[in-house]
Amino acid sequence: MQKRRPIVAGQFYPGSGDECVDEIKQCLEEAPLNMPLPEKIVAGIVPHAGWTFSGSTAAIVFAAIKKKHPVVDTFVIFGAAHSYIGQPPAVYDKGVWVTPLGEIAIDEELAGAVIESKTAISDRNAHDSEHSMEVQVPFIQYLFPKARILPILTPPVEQAIQLGEIVGSIISIDNERKIVCLGSTDLTHYGPRYGFTPMGTGKDALKWAMDVNDRQFIDYSLKMQPDKMLESANENYNACGAGASAAVVAAAKYLGKKKGVLLAHTNSNEIMLRKMGETSRESVGYAAIVF
Repeated sequence: MQKRRPIVAGQFYPGSGDECVDEIKQCLEEAPLNMPLPEKIVAGIVPHAGWTFSGSTAAIVFAAIKKKHPVVDTFVIFGAAHSYIGQPPAVYDKGVWVTPLGEIAIDEELAGAVIESKTAISDRNAHDSEHSMEVQVPFIQYLFPKARILPILTPPVEQAIQLGEIVGSIISIDNERKIVCLGSTDLTHYGPRYGFTPMGTGKDALKWAMDVNDRQFIDYSLKMQPDKMLESANENYNACGAGASAAVVAAAKYLGKKKGVLLAHTNSNEIMLRKMGETSRESVGYAAIVF
């Protein structure tokens, strides 16, 4: 059986099962749901940094899904493509993924339907070095222990929108299962370390990164404009998983959603200050959105 083993366990999140569970519980405790939610949730956008920084933001999305849908059969995870450039979306279509919490099965039937649509290819090897989907999987295993996954590496190209529409169309005719789509992205990577300082450095520059640059991408997401999301990320470097996010918005739009709901928006600098009592010249934005 094909097995995709973890590559960032012990780095981005704990390397043992017990430690994973403890940190997931802590993330969920830090993520109270105190806002109105859609009656049905079909999709969400989650960040993918180390759990210390983005785990509680991602947890808000998973907690919202759990509240509305205690049982989910499959999560389609559209992942960022940090090192997979110039290629079509790549489906991990067979076998299992392994994390410190054990194995989780691939939804091979759904994978086959997506590949048959010609909007993505089967390429399990493309997933070997990509972390953006892996960091979501333990949350799924803990909260939805019977769920399967369908990981799709999704570059930031127009084909991502077509892929999302196809996935939405496949889900729309499946009346037997609850399938939820996730798009994995962080937002603006600002500061000298990232080579992106259009507003200089300092407190005001980091505020611009969050309040202006991040916010443009978030607003296009909430308005469900996947073409604008891709365009904004290409021009303003405000999302590293623009393709994944555009795909999930396109899927949600096909499934009848008219707008997104922003559950949280923060950045690594705010979290450093709260957890460690210090700040940095750099900052990465994180958002939690459901549709």
